[in-house]
Amino acid sequence: MEIPDISSIELHSRPKIFEFEGISMIDFFTKNWEKVKNFQARPDDILIATYPKAGTTWVSYILDLLYFGKDDPERQSTQPIYMRVPFLESCFPGLPSGTELADNLPTSPRLIKTHLPVQLVPKSFWEQNSKVVYVARNAKDNVVSYFHFDRMNHGQPEPGDWDTFLKAFLEGKRVFGPWFDHVSGWWEKKNTYPNLHYMFYEDMAKDINGEVERLCAFLKLSRSDEEKEKIINGVQFDAMKQNKMTNYSTIPTMDFKISPFMRKGKVGDWKNHFTVAQNEQFDEDYKQKMKNPTLNFQTEI
Repeated sequence: MEIPDISSIELHSRPKIFEFEGISMIDFFTKNWEKVKNFQARPDDILIATYPKAGTTWVSYILDLLYFGKDDPERQSTQPIYMRVPFLESCFPGLPSGTELADNLPTSPRLIKTHLPVQLVPKSFWEQNSKVVYVARNAKDNVVSYFHFDRMNHGQPEPGDWDTFLKAFLEGKRVFGPWFDHVSGWWEKKNTYPNLHYMFYEDMAKDINGEVERLCAFLKLSRSDEEKEKIINGVQFDAMKQNKMTNYSTIPTMDFKISPFMRKGKVGDWKNHFTVAQNEQFDEDYKQKMKNPTLNFQTEI
């Protein structure tokens, strides 16, 4: 599919949050809902699922390089990641919808991303036994990253100040609903759906080589050490931050003067944002809301 010219796209006002199917949403992710719900997955599809700002682009790029980096180098330098890995539920003005992009992907496998909680994923992915890669990030770093993202992205609701945003996040009132339900719902799904590979952002930050190895094992992919080394060099945070095909700098609704799309990529940056009182309140809330004792996160490495 031809890359659309999006340089002139303007959003006149930020979207408002409303409740949809029991979670907080905006119309850019619901107005194509019939087509999303009825999307026809294929057995060789790979669905990349995350809560927003949990390493989606990172793992998308790793998978794209694993499958197509060697045979199609031109793709890496001419097609932005959002065209190579369509965002299934997205429906933004001036852009093809996520379902349209996915339906027209020439690649096999198709790499498709979603931020949907597990209960809203189109049933055909489960029926076709498609592979799913889920990435989870610790809540403290996730909320900080999400806050800065909403500040710079005019396609997202107004974030308010840090205190307001943090409160809304804990109440599950940010787009795509509660973080707690999202990470736990997908964690539980892997008990009944063996084709789900659950990854942690912090493990990727700590040992990207090991995580790429585990991903290859899950996908039954064999790549030479040389290929893997090239991929690992390409997906380092600073390399991706400079890469126009992965850093979203071509999207006009994102204001890089406020914050870059790829900001720090660090584990533990939450310490530069949380006050002592906010941290205590957050920990208290976390204990009540994180009901799954088997799901553990690292907030520093």
